[in-house]
Amino acid sequence: MNAASAGLDGRLPDLRAEINEVCDRFPNLTYQDGFCAWFVLAYLVDRVEEATKSLTGAPNDKDIDAVWVDENARRAFVIQSKLRQKLMGASEPRHDVIGFAGLASILLGEPSQFTSFVNEVDPLVADRVRLVRDRCTKRGYALDLYYVTTGKFSPGVAKEAEGAVRRGGGGQAQLTLVDGKRVVGLLDDYLDGVAPPVPSVDLPIGVGGGTGIVDHYDSKSDIESWVFTAKGYDVGRLFASAGPRIFARNIRGFLGNTAINTAMEATLENEPQHFLYFNNGVTIVCDEALQEKSKGTSILKISNPQIINGQQTTRMLAREDRRSGRASVLVRVIRIPRTAASQNGTFDQLVSQIVEATNWQNEIRASDLMSNDRQQIVIERGFRKLGYQYLRKRQTKREARRTAGHRTDIVVKKEELAQAVAACELDPAVVREGRETLFADRYYKQVFPSGDPHFYLARYWLMRRVNQRARGTLERTYARWVLLHFLWSDMGGELKRLARQFEVMMEHPRRFPDEVTELERMIERALLAVIKFYRATSGTGVDRPDPNAFFHGQGRADQFEKFWRGSLNPHRRTYQTARDRFLEGVKAVSA
Repeated sequence: MNAASAGLDGRLPDLRAEINEVCDRFPNLTYQDGFCAWFVLAYLVDRVEEATKSLTGAPNDKDIDAVWVDENARRAFVIQSKLRQKLMGASEPRHDVIGFAGLASILLGEPSQFTSFVNEVDPLVADRVRLVRDRCTKRGYALDLYYVTTGKFSPGVAKEAEGAVRRGGGGQAQLTLVDGKRVVGLLDDYLDGVAPPVPSVDLPIGVGGGTGIVDHYDSKSDIESWVFTAKGYDVGRLFASAGPRIFARNIRGFLGNTAINTAMEATLENEPQHFLYFNNGVTIVCDEALQEKSKGTSILKISNPQIINGQQTTRMLAREDRRSGRASVLVRVIRIPRTAASQNGTFDQLVSQIVEATNWQNEIRASDLMSNDRQQIVIERGFRKLGYQYLRKRQTKREARRTAGHRTDIVVKKEELAQAVAACELDPAVVREGRETLFADRYYKQVFPSGDPHFYLARYWLMRRVNQRARGTLERTYARWVLLHFLWSDMGGELKRLARQFEVMMEHPRRFPDEVTELERMIERALLAVIKFYRATSGTGVDRPDPNAFFHGQGRADQFEKFWRGSLNPHRRTYQTARDRFLEGVKAVSA
């Protein structure tokens, strides 16, 4: 076994873990169907429920394992999938590949041939292919055939199959053969939150008939880059055609009407000819890029593109599309090979370095740089399963609603989650250093140690209740982190065991008025004790530090623990009574 094969086989557990997750949620699926559903989820849709609906699951499916019609993109996808025991092992049999390619002529060809085919397949498959034929023959949809395998394809069979689709589809169909290497690349994108991807875009090169382009190739790294100017309208069209998915690797969302975005809008309105000089441009990373000429225009065809710098520019150009045609934009396209890079981590590292080096028009925060960390993506997916929207990127509220993909009244920001965990687990003085401190290397793994959403939500909901009660005076406000640390130290063990019940209570507080009242009573009593602790231990007169300075000190949580057990604390008994009643109520909640 060579090094490349060994590296690929090492990814099989990661792939199987994702398939297992699909099968665990939908126990009626076979493992093969689970693989097909995962591919649809990772490549075409962003909801696992929709992915499973695309499956045919029929014994007589005639090589059609899934069908998905994208009405917005005006494309019909027909998929066959093969989960093999080894990545890039044996080649797919010729008769299977050529047989699947033959679907192009059947689905788009003579009515008699199509009718004969429909009469031979399972009724569910028949209904699906009737929809495909209707959309393609009556509405001009494109037909995309995907043969997906963890094995591989021999070059000769691949060429023969592609030719069969060109002939049978009359230019309306195309065949995509996805082998084990591409499956691993798709897996990496999925784990990185770049799913579904943008398959490809075409970007015209040059302004005013020019075709100037600088092409640089590094033979050692196999990285190639192109630098050129493009029309603002063409750059804006990238977002118009691909949507927010083209910014999946960007560390932020759309920031709205910031000073910089407003200035861009003014430039496009008043002096679009100067836009090139005032703007940093756009940086795109991709898997492949090929320069072609069509009707005298030079075009760069970009596969799996991601705009990692210039989202605000692209979005403003798309919004001001009537004016952007008169503006020019500097574009950098960087092709980074995925096979070797994804195995040794250089792809993610290089992308992060490019992002940090080029995104300087808008401030970059430590939390921004961690937006695409895989742990953040795992947390986001876990929250989504519970009906929460987790905001791992800085963006406007409107943009957050647009990208949510589902309705929810509960939105959690990663910065708030970091505060909740840090206050419960670390010295509260760490939280007082500022939110961004929690995303530095020193604390990040302590603050985000798990992918389990319940680990975070118990701490988060307790923080929410503490913050509500701690409003008012400066003493109450600055005491809240010591208060939260104490509460978690005192009953965090019970809340971890009753995490889902506690979450349900906090999600629907009106259904549990008595229990919520007891929670607020115990928080209030503990808060009064923290304030008394401050007054009793901070000195008197002009020498007493204000609450801000006092609670900024290290070790206050440990000092309060001693005060809590001492004779100067009059709130312990009332707190304990409310605590016991509250926890009994949590135990009675049906999760």
